[in-house]
Amino acid sequence: MTHKTVHIDKRIYELYDEYCHGHMDRREFLKRCGSITVAGVSGLIMAQALMPRYAEAQTISFTDERIKPTYITYPSEGGSSGEMQGYLVTPTGDGPFPAVLVIHENRGLNPYIEDVARRLGTQGFLALAPDGLYPVGGYPGNDDDGRTLQKSLDQGQLKNDMLNSAIMLKNHANSNGKLGAVGFCWGGGTVNHLAVEMGEDLSAGVPFYGAAAESDSVERIRAQLMVQSAEDDDRINAMWPEFETAMQSNNVPFTRHLYPGTKHGFHNNSTPRFNEEQAGIAEQRTIAFFNQHLNA
Repeated sequence: MTHKTVHIDKRIYELYDEYCHGHMDRREFLKRCGSITVAGVSGLIMAQALMPRYAEAQTISFTDERIKPTYITYPSEGGSSGEMQGYLVTPTGDGPFPAVLVIHENRGLNPYIEDVARRLGTQGFLALAPDGLYPVGGYPGNDDDGRTLQKSLDQGQLKNDMLNSAIMLKNHANSNGKLGAVGFCWGGGTVNHLAVEMGEDLSAGVPFYGAAAESDSVERIRAQLMVQSAEDDDRINAMWPEFETAMQSNNVPFTRHLYPGTKHGFHNNSTPRFNEEQAGIAEQRTIAFFNQHLNA
């Protein structure tokens, strides 16, 4: 379920992308949108239509009988505080299960990412969605404050928290020892980072519109990668040619899918950037990819 249909001008999407990535605050975003009018429709109306509607976007209930979700805390040496919390979704039935780390965007563990973890749980994966904001109080309940909090963290420590979460999940009692990772936006770039840092300990990675790994570090990647790209995403897609060349030169096994008619964030079903058809295809490919590479 998504918003009531509102035609949104491309300029509003471009401003929203800047806003989402922390290049302007909410006030500036709304001010600049308000200066745009298309066919009598204020840019402010378009801007408000882009804001997330998480309650409407839930696809799997936390009471779904196929899963057992819970919040867990665990040590995280070298992270923001030495301790982390994550949303762990365990399939019902007997394990062990293939494990998948679900990495949030640049705003902490919001309800959309928790829903993605539940979706994976219903497909038989032990899914952990860590909250990078836990050391500073956790996801604050809205994306604006979440972005501000995440930007304030030491980025090296934050990535250590994600690395420690991945290691903990791989070694979890209900894990079969095969680890995958999927992430969105900032989380997509972090999947690529984990592929470099973890080597053979990461079996499969699916970065959705994430920043590429540094070319001189690509030689360390051992995971199978499936890169999910939006067609209209100039900032991220500009990184692709160099990343592709580096992976080819180092014999990194990868596939890439470019989804027609999509924008950055097209998998997120809580905003109008969501593309139901292409997100469904991407999700099916992701599940199949993890089934192929994570079942021992």
